[in-house]
Amino acid sequence: MGNRMVFIKALSVFLGTVIGVGIFGLPFIAGKAGFSIVFLYFLVITPAAILINFLYAEVALGTEKNYRFPGYVGEYLGSSHKKLSFFIIIVGLIGALLAYLVIGGEFLSHLFGPYFGGNADIYTLLFFAFGVFLVFRGIKSVSQIELFLLFLLLAILAALFVKAAPFINFNYFTTYNFKNLALPYGVVLFSLWGSALIPEIEEMFIEKKLSVGEVRKGVRSVISKGLIITAAVYLLFIFVILGVSGPGTSKEAISGIYQVLGGNVIKLGFVFGIICCFTSFITLALTLKKVFIYDLGLLKGPSFFLACFLPLILFLMGLKNFIDIISFTGALCLGAEAIMTVFLYRAFLRKKLLKKINPALYFLVFIFSLGIIYELFYFFGGLG
Repeated sequence: MGNRMVFIKALSVFLGTVIGVGIFGLPFIAGKAGFSIVFLYFLVITPAAILINFLYAEVALGTEKNYRFPGYVGEYLGSSHKKLSFFIIIVGLIGALLAYLVIGGEFLSHLFGPYFGGNADIYTLLFFAFGVFLVFRGIKSVSQIELFLLFLLLAILAALFVKAAPFINFNYFTTYNFKNLALPYGVVLFSLWGSALIPEIEEMFIEKKLSVGEVRKGVRSVISKGLIITAAVYLLFIFVILGVSGPGTSKEAISGIYQVLGGNVIKLGFVFGIICCFTSFITLALTLKKVFIYDLGLLKGPSFFLACFLPLILFLMGLKNFIDIISFTGALCLGAEAIMTVFLYRAFLRKKLLKKINPALYFLVFIFSLGIIYELFYFFGGLG
């Protein structure tokens, strides 16, 4: 019973973090590229993301010292690679946190603005204040509310599906645009990425004094089940929003269904959005804080300040287009992290187990390298 409970809590933290702001960019992207194209992306990227997370988990479990990603890279690949990995992780996490601030503030503004007034920036600061409070409290306080919020999130999604089902137009799923073939890559990858949570999940199992084998089994189960559930939730959300909105799908997904489903359902959608963004923000901010503590050796105070306030500073500087933010973060930062994870795992096998990596894993390097090239070509060479 104890092991099952820790698994449920760990899974809820994982799902509550991975199911985040990326979900709101997916229907818009699917509308531009085509539902079938986005579906194929999920078929390829979901198992690839699971495998990358498995590799990272093996490194973390097989290393005695308590690190985050840059620390493991420094341990097995050297200081120069550690600096590069630190840059990748920091930029990736800050980009994710910035996206949560942007869209979380917008949802709060849409929900409460008609009653209390104020612009989106004010509500972003309110979102930020509540998130920072829970980051200050730590992972235990987060895990205690994640399970409740996860069930609430899934209940709201189910209600949206029931309300929207009679209005879904299946013709919206038959179109596609090969000119936008690369467009979904960064957003889909961003929406599925959960590697930053792996050390946090392992800590939750280790605290229960489980054996290494039990911890490994538990972590792998959280990763595989968590990402499969996440992909299913995303595809259902795309199906509902794109099926109702079609060409009118908005960038943040929710406001575009107003004309069809009405104000009350829209409010439910905004609550759904706030929960997604809030749970992810507090967990990833805590993870970034621990990167500064474990891998840079900073004190808790400065680490807390940097993790929480750097995204806010970028927001106040005017970086507020969340589609661009998550696409860049997903394609470049997370793609580079995935590639580095493969070589990290190879170095870990050589140093700890005196084994060679399975050459088939280099196919992951090819996939993510191709994704980075596609994304760069889309932005700078213009597929669209």
